[in-house]
Amino acid sequence: MQIQVRLFATYREIVGEGQLAWTFRDGTTVGQLVEAVLAKYPRLLGHEKSMVLAVNHEVVRLDVVLREGDEVALLPPVSGGRR
Repeated sequence: MQIQVRLFATYREIVGEGQLAWTFRDGTTVGQLVEAVLAKYPRLLGHEKSMVLAVNHEVVRLDVVLREGDEVALLPPVSGGRR
C-alpha cells in the first residue's frame, strides 16, 4: 500500500523534503512507519518521543493501522503563544 508521509518544521529541514511516498505491507502501524522513517533518516533519532503523529489530519497513537492512501504527518511539538 502507498502512504504519503509529510514532514514539518525541523523534521522537514533534517530530511530535506516535506513529503515522501512510502510503500508498506497491509497491516502496518503508525509505529512501524515511524521506525522505518527513523531507520532511513537517522538524524531524526532522538525526536521520536516528542513527535506528534497524525493520520489524515487526526492525531493518532502508534498502534493505529494504516490504510492505502493515508497521509501521515510527523510534527514536532508545538509551544509558544502568549499567556
